[in-house]
Amino acid sequence: MGFTVIIPARLASTRLPNKPLADLGGKPMVVRVAERAALSGAGRIIVATDHADIAAACAAHGVEVCLTRADHPSGTDRIAEVARTLALADDAVVVNLQGDEPLIDASLLAACAARIGPGVPMATCAHPLHAAADVFNPNVVKVVLDRAGNAMFFSRAPIPWHRDGFAQSREALPAGYAPLRHIGLYAYSNAFLQQYPTLEPAPLETVEALEQLRVLWHGVPIAVHVTASAPEAGVDTPEDLARVRLHYRS
Repeated sequence: MGFTVIIPARLASTRLPNKPLADLGGKPMVVRVAERAALSGAGRIIVATDHADIAAACAAHGVEVCLTRADHPSGTDRIAEVARTLALADDAVVVNLQGDEPLIDASLLAACAARIGPGVPMATCAHPLHAAADVFNPNVVKVVLDRAGNAMFFSRAPIPWHRDGFAQSREALPAGYAPLRHIGLYAYSNAFLQQYPTLEPAPLETVEALEQLRVLWHGVPIAVHVTASAPEAGVDTPEDLARVRLHYRS
């Protein structure tokens, strides 16, 4: 099944002002993200933004762009508006790719989109963790799966908790224990994407500060594609930007 990639991009950033327009080897970051998405086999790639400068940068490099309202509470709401503007069919598959992922593994987009099907309106990705520091880091979101490969829960806490192993030590992971780190890439059926902004927020998402828990709280399954290794990290800090710039100089 074909899929559409929508890339939400806002100019405001507390740590990296004008991040989507940061130069990466002569092109703005948001354009580099769209170029990576083009390697996924997506049928269409659109940048969703509320700022004319981002729209102009995309247009200058031949990237399709859609201007949206400025008052969306989340990127998911922003891409839902774009999907409505495009009049996508209910069964169309939409991939939400963040605008600060210029080194994303394009194959992950296709694999995530492929998990959407009857009874599965939303999908995401994960990879195994092998370092205790990551498992106990609350900034590293973990996910546990059911037998069918759907998410049971997402948490900033170490899940599943290895009772016997952690009773002995938390400096190294017990043998055979490899919890899954959530990768912030999502795919949706358009029908569910349009429903998502209407869902009542969940107490769990407030406690964990994880928006995807709203979906599970409402009883909607989230399929999880598990990849063997971690994808390249996105750009959140000046150090991240320097690392990615080195990639585009090589």
